Amino acid sequence: MDLTVQIGRSELYNPLGVASGTFGYGSEYEKLIDLNRIGALYTKAVTPEPRPGNEIPRIVETPSGMLNSIGLANVGLQRFISDKLPFLKSVPSAVIVNVAGSEERDYFTVVETLAAEDAIWGWEINLSCPNVKCGGLALGTDPEQVRMLTASLRRLTEKPVIVKLTPNVTDITTIARAAEDGGADAVSCINTLVGMLIDTDRQRTVLPGATGGLSGPAVLPVGLAAVYRVSRAVRIPVIGVGGILEPDHALQYLLAGAAAIQIGTANFIDPSIHQRVLEAIEQYAAQHEVRSIAEFGRLLR
Repeated sequence: MDLTVQIGRSELYNPLGVASGTFGYGSEYEKLIDLNRIGALYTKAVTPEPRPGNEIPRIVETPSGMLNSIGLANVGLQRFISDKLPFLKSVPSAVIVNVAGSEERDYFTVVETLAAEDAIWGWEINLSCPNVKCGGLALGTDPEQVRMLTASLRRLTEKPVIVKLTPNVTDITTIARAAEDGGADAVSCINTLVGMLIDTDRQRTVLPGATGGLSGPAVLPVGLAAVYRVSRAVRIPVIGVGGILEPDHALQYLLAGAAAIQIGTANFIDPSIHQRVLEAIEQYAAQHEVRSIAEFGRLLR
């Protein structure tokens, strides 16, 4: 079976990716799993300046998932280059930098600064984080801003540009088409949903910032529906992410129309899931005489 996935002018050697924010910068997992089995490593978000993130607690379990309010905490661009990039240069999989910021200029700075780094395969543009006060979700809900920012970034790089979409909109296909019109090579859907929990004893929200991003198996049906709709609305590849906790969930994304997938919250629970997912894809393909990843989306009746 041909496991490769074409995105823009470049290729992933298999469709399995690890979602940004759940895998650090890769070195945190190198002793736990075989990185050779991962097609794409999406780094923790990178912003021009270091970010301390939001107040703690930042993560809380929910029924069938978890809420996070990390606030794009990261080491910043310069420490990413000095401390994180050396390890990423040794990673066999495609290294895709998740690019974030508080304003448009931040995105340009990260891409311009890192554009010449051969170790970086491409970019995932984070226009959908619900846990920051500026940028993030505010940018990702406006189709025209998405189109214009994507077009500006497209002019800065020949590497694949993947726009990460938020489900917190009326019609996600409108945002997806705006990214495509701006020159995106692919879209990731979905990022987390806005959610909240309340501590009734203390009569306060559990997260200091009130709301956070809901992930985990609770969001699987939302992610699948988004991929199904978006893959039929755009011509570029759609990368499915959200709620994959077992191999069958990944297969559902491929059948819905995803060209590739990302595993997120499950990394915290069972890092070995990557091996099992890849084996399940290969076994399913053999059973149903599927010769390439692209053929999965044609099986759905």
